[in-house]
Amino acid sequence: MPELTIRLLETPEDIAAVERLQSLVWPGSDIEIVPAHVLLTATHNGGLVIGAFLDDELVGFVFGFPGLEFVPDGPRPKHCSHMMGVHPGHRSLGVGYALKRAQWQMVRHQGLDHVTWTYDPLLSRNAHLNISRLGAVCNFYRRSEYGELRDGLNAGLPTDRFQVDWWINSQRVARRMGERAHHSFGLDHFIQAGVQGLYPVQTGPGGLPRPPEHFSPPGGRLVLAEIPSDFHDIKAKDFPLARDWRFFCREVFENLFAAGYLVTDFVYDRSGNAPRSLYVLTHGEATLEE
Repeated sequence: MPELTIRLLETPEDIAAVERLQSLVWPGSDIEIVPAHVLLTATHNGGLVIGAFLDDELVGFVFGFPGLEFVPDGPRPKHCSHMMGVHPGHRSLGVGYALKRAQWQMVRHQGLDHVTWTYDPLLSRNAHLNISRLGAVCNFYRRSEYGELRDGLNAGLPTDRFQVDWWINSQRVARRMGERAHHSFGLDHFIQAGVQGLYPVQTGPGGLPRPPEHFSPPGGRLVLAEIPSDFHDIKAKDFPLARDWRFFCREVFENLFAAGYLVTDFVYDRSGNAPRSLYVLTHGEATLEE
């Protein structure tokens, strides 16, 4: 595999390549593409557009800008990481992690300690990167965050999102950004520790996972909440089932967050006949490790 090159993108030529890549990552609606003049303006005013290249081809980018969050002591600065996209032909190669690691380094040099972004909580690949590999946490569920999107990945579904917190100066994040691989707990570790799932997931027609009708309120300090391992496959094969998963997960996570739980880890388990994807939620900030 050719060596991946990561660098800031600041010229009109580089930003034009980001425009083109957006149309490959989110096909179906040019309206949803962030135009070059907005990206350039952001980069000239504290924002960051970072690109990943293989053999001089742009295969991924991440875009963010300074923002404000409002806390009891008043407004404080943060970095809002708005978009990250990887070329469909170059996924599963570590491009996303490399981009976020570069963003982690650059935002720290700007003197900020907090990065936020949103993602679809039903996308297992994104959850694994954001929660498990990067060390972000979440206790904020945003309903229909972007209204109706018309691109091929989002059309027809409410745009519910997790808003994650990435505390980039914390030991938790530093361990995951280090040169040595971070040790992740598997599903068997949680089961041996007595951590059980909140609800069973059954297989329905076509072999697709189906959410239950209801779930019981949690009683333990650590709980597991399962999602489909391939939500895109469900959307393609059974769109009403995809909507069922959206509204079921909305109920689950809104209730868990209201009860004081925090997403602290994510498990992708391949030990059985089919892969399983589960969020780990903690009442408080501790996990099995921390």
